[in-house]
Amino acid sequence: MILLTRKAEFSSAHFYWNPAWSEAENQRVFGKCANRQGHGHNYTLEVTVEGNIDPASGFVVDLKLLKEILEREVVSVYDHRHLNHEVPEFSTTIPTTENIAVAIWRRLVGKIPNARLQRVRVYEMPDLFADFYGEGA
Repeated sequence: MILLTRKAEFSSAHFYWNPAWSEAENQRVFGKCANRQGHGHNYTLEVTVEGNIDPASGFVVDLKLLKEILEREVVSVYDHRHLNHEVPEFSTTIPTTENIAVAIWRRLVGKIPNARLQRVRVYEMPDLFADFYGEGA
């Protein structure tokens, strides 16, 4: 069994806000990230798949196809978007790094032929990232 990781990048804006809380509570918990105008990040996505090496190609997955899947399912949807306003999964979910990792997992699971999605890692900043290993993980 081999683990293979592919990276992709996207730039998005977001803000943190819980509509069930008062403005004061949102400010207390989220600080400057509660600014409803939002702020942006250059995110780095790492998607790790696991599988067996195909003896004919030497690959776990078709690398071109994996890149196309990441582009179609994530980058084209998230890049240069305001996550709170333009990406459906964040209309009712706060787009934290953790929730972005879960949402990307859900977008990718079952869509990568001949491999099992093993991990989604989302870097919001070089020193802040979240890993998700699947539902029930």
